[in-house]
Amino acid sequence: MYQLAIEENNLNFQSELLENLKSLRSIVKKNEIKCFLSNEADSLDCYIEIHAGAGGTESQDWADMLRRMYLKWSDIKKFKSNLISEHKGDEAGIKSSTIKIEGDYVFGWLKKESGIHRLVRISPFDSGARRHTSFASVWIYPVIDENINIEILDKDLRIDTYRSSGAGGQHVNTTDSAVRITHIPTKIVVQCQNERSQHKNKATCMNMLKARLYDYEIKKKEKENSNLESSKAEIGWGHQIRSYVLQPYKLVKDNRTNFESTSPEKILNGEIDDFLEESLYQIK
Repeated sequence: MYQLAIEENNLNFQSELLENLKSLRSIVKKNEIKCFLSNEADSLDCYIEIHAGAGGTESQDWADMLRRMYLKWSDIKKFKSNLISEHKGDEAGIKSSTIKIEGDYVFGWLKKESGIHRLVRISPFDSGARRHTSFASVWIYPVIDENINIEILDKDLRIDTYRSSGAGGQHVNTTDSAVRITHIPTKIVVQCQNERSQHKNKATCMNMLKARLYDYEIKKKEKENSNLESSKAEIGWGHQIRSYVLQPYKLVKDNRTNFESTSPEKILNGEIDDFLEESLYQIK
């Protein structure tokens, strides 16, 4: 039909056909991606846990930038996001934070984001304007469906309550509503402080713990990560999955797929779909 449109010099029909082809290509790509989102947990919502690496304010600010990136991505996708817990940095940024994102196939989209993320930039906190390298870790866990049975024994748990910090008015400073649960056999720790009710925070913690244990067992079976806690401790050189370079040049590079972007500003503003898709296409 396009060849006929050219022969008849029908420019309107040529333009219409090109638009239809672009639309068809977009539909094909969406269906192609769905083929890579067929694992049991891919359709579930997810928790994103972010930890600053060594380096004080620099890494804490970088952890906050990463959290903002994922929240921006969630907004672009029109997904729902909630802050579960956070520990603010001493001067700026965050030491750690957990957020929950709800939407279609969120875990499937983000599951390959787990790992160490590296930032290179001129430090805004350095009066000498020197270049700094910062690290932060990102860990993605599925929000477990109620139909999936995860057995948790009371004797395996240590439950601590503490006073919430951060925004929330006077209430957070006067009651021990925040909850931290440690699963002793696996040393997995979850915490929640976003609700005023200790009971609600505990319920959220239990859901997070189920998610972590589910993910722990899946990775154990797949032998992708035989020692989760060991890998978490190494937030530094040689372990990063992606590098974000702002100076002396602009480049974001995924070390697993070799996919690159020369627009780090767009990436840090949540436009990460190209990186997510490349990660999905990489079959291991």
